[in-house]
Formats: sequence, C-alpha cells, structure tokens
Amino acid sequence: MGIVVFMSGLRERKKQQTRQRIAEVAARMFAERGFDAVTVNEIAEAADVAKATLFGYFPTKESLALDGVGGDDLAGIVARRPAGRTPLEALRAHYRAFAAGQGPDTHLDALLARVRVIQDSPALRDAANNLLYQQRQALTQVLTDDYGPTVAALAAAQIAACLTTLQESYFQHLLTGAGAQDAARALARDVELAFDLLEHGIGQAEGR
Repeated sequence: MGIVVFMSGLRERKKQQTRQRIAEVAARMFAERGFDAVTVNEIAEAADVAKATLFGYFPTKESLALDGVGGDDLAGIVARRPAGRTPLEALRAHYRAFAAGQGPDTHLDALLARVRVIQDSPALRDAANNLLYQQRQALTQVLTDDYGPTVAALAAAQIAACLTTLQESYFQHLLTGAGAQDAARALARDVELAFDLLEHGIGQAEGR
C-alpha cells in the first residue's frame, strides 16, 4: 500500500513539473515575441513535450497565456463559506486575505509580463472576458438558492464588476511603477471600499 501511494505521489509531482515547465516556456515566448507570433508547435518543441501532451494540460493556446492570471473561483468561495456567513462576508474575507498576502514577490516581473501580453492581444482580451462571463454565470447559479434568479444575476454582475475593477486597478498600479507594498496597501483599501459599496450602496462613497 505504501509503495502504491509513493508511486502515485511521484507521478503527480512529475505531472505538475511538466505542467509548470510548459507554462513557463510559453510565458517566456509570449513575452519575447507576443501571443500571436508564437505557435503551439513551437511551445511544445521548446518545452520538450509532444503537442498532444501540451493539450492534455492546456486545452487551448489562450489557456496557456491566461494561466495564473484568471479570476478566482467566486462560486466556490461562496459555496464553501462557513455556516452563518453571508456570500459578501465570505468574499470580503477572501479578498482581504489576498490583499494582506501581497508584497515583495520574486514572480512579480513574470506576472506583469503576462498581463502585458494579454493587454496587447485582442484575442486574449476576448478570452479573458469570456472567462469572466463564465465566472459570473457560475456565481449566479450559487447565489440563486439564497436570493432567487433575478436578484442572483444582478448581485453576481455587481460583484464581478467590482472585483474586475479591483484587479485592473492593482495591476495598473504595478504597471505604472508602484512598489509591490504600495500596490498592496492600495488594494487593501480598495477591497474595503468595494465591499462597503456592495453591502450598503453607493451612498457609502459620499464624503470619502
């Protein structure tokens, strides 16, 4: 039994290493040449894997570029919330913790390079928008049990819009030269403001 568990763990680590290698190679090539100029065949060759293997980890070329930049699992955060906690409380706690965890990061340059690749490619921007739409639809489904379909759809749209704006603002701070700590502090402030607005309405913004 122990040998079986060990071998299974070894296979999983090897698969994770392969996936990470493919993602890193793709990110480097996209940053150097742009998304549209790089082919899947070139990525597979540079990562030393078969094209079929690459697609086993990343079903599309777009998913390679969006790996690590996509939005959080909003529906999952809400669905797994502790008893007695509202959906907004669960989401606020998640993003408050996320903001608190940001700071000096050796992978920050790589992340910003990937954001620039997405911004420079209309195809990737469309793919990112599609992911956000799917994220919002999934959140709507989870909220429907609590609020009914119409309120759930409206609430999910507002939540998704706020969180997308938070992400855009955070990346913009970094792209314009703000330090990681300064960007994290701004994100923390924006998280509180965003969820105050979601919970209490735009009147909360008066006087700020």
